[in-house]
Amino acid sequence: MARRGTNPSSNSELGKYLSLGMLLPISTVVGYAMGYGIDWIFHTGWIRYVFLVLGTVAGFKEMIRELDSDK
Repeated sequence: MARRGTNPSSNSELGKYLSLGMLLPISTVVGYAMGYGIDWIFHTGWIRYVFLVLGTVAGFKEMIRELDSDK
């Protein structure tokens, strides 16, 4: 039940934008962690940076997709 003086639709928008704010850092960390794991398996040192970039690009792509769906 919503509290008096709050609009449920504004609360859902707040949740949506808070999740968008966490999307980019989480996707970047997940990309780096995946690259780090692959580096550990194959004993290399450069794959983590490739996956870091891929995670960041995926985060931006998903953020743009979500913001585009608002229109």
